Amino acid sequence: MAIEFPDLSAFYAHSHDTVIDVRSPAEYAEDHVPGAINLPVLNNEERARVGTIYVQQSPFLARKLGAALVFRNAADHIENRLSHHGGGWRPLVYCWRGGQRSGSFTWMLQQIGWRAEVISGGYRTYRRLVNRFLYDDPLPHRLVALDGYTGTAKTELLDRLRQRGVQVLDLEGLANHRGSLLGEQPGGQPSQKAFESALAAALFALDPARPVVVEAESSKIGTLILPPSLWTALRAAPRIGIAAPIEARTAYLVSAYDDILSDTERLKERLTPLRHYRGNDVVEGWFDLITQGDKAGLTRALMEQHYDPAYEKSRRAHKVDMIAQVQAAALDSAALDRLAARIEGLLAQPRSVNPGDSTSSPTTSAG
Repeated sequence: MAIEFPDLSAFYAHSHDTVIDVRSPAEYAEDHVPGAINLPVLNNEERARVGTIYVQQSPFLARKLGAALVFRNAADHIENRLSHHGGGWRPLVYCWRGGQRSGSFTWMLQQIGWRAEVISGGYRTYRRLVNRFLYDDPLPHRLVALDGYTGTAKTELLDRLRQRGVQVLDLEGLANHRGSLLGEQPGGQPSQKAFESALAAALFALDPARPVVVEAESSKIGTLILPPSLWTALRAAPRIGIAAPIEARTAYLVSAYDDILSDTERLKERLTPLRHYRGNDVVEGWFDLITQGDKAGLTRALMEQHYDPAYEKSRRAHKVDMIAQVQAAALDSAALDRLAARIEGLLAQPRSVNPGDSTSSPTTSAG
């Protein structure tokens, strides 16, 4: 039986025990339903081989070879990876478009006695639902954005707010990127589709009736683009500004970005393109600081000569609804705890939840 899902909410509400993606490992690696396991009935090479025969020889020969491979691989999965399941197991299976790969595997599972079902339309149906949610429909969540200069520990504040029970959406975590020119993380970024899958799943786990705190971002995080529904909501979100002295920001960044600051060759490579924007003399000055091993001096220079001017230019170009400004004298662990507590208190005020209620923008100190 093929199951129809009218929207993404219904999709996530399925009651099956396991979601099985029978596509090839390469297809699965690009993107998959969150939480799905990969039991390919054709591996990468087999899928390419069948496709070549289909185009160059005949569809019949391709289907005959494909059937043999599918049933052989499916039998291996049943014998070695699924044998521990009892008779009441209810798997939900999908392939690219809900066709022969998922249909054949589901039939085999049903013959054993498992209550297996297949997703109508397969992965393509799932992607249409994700696209509708992130590209077409208005986001139902009420976002509140943390804003401020580079080095004001906004990402770390999100984690501390989460620990306090506040709803947060960590876009940089989902994108596996720290959101700046030097923001690359080990492992690289996911594909755009995988980012959107993770993003949709994270949003559906949040209560739309409560505010969701995010970090104010540009329309791209590394190479990944924020989908239109999220970007529209983020641009309209009221903001809480985080302010700290440049000395505190420098100390925080030297610690947070020590991996990048210690890799001098990579650092120079990443900064070289800024010659076009900041000039050769400025960039050569940064390179001198790198050569000297002056991490604090380089960090401060980058903020004063690049990041802060870019932030100020962006603020002048885009009007934002700043509902509060929180001042911090330091950004050590204790100070960040106080900042998180203050932000949590601001979220409980009507102005944060309903930004149109007032035009005031209070400034508070959090140590």
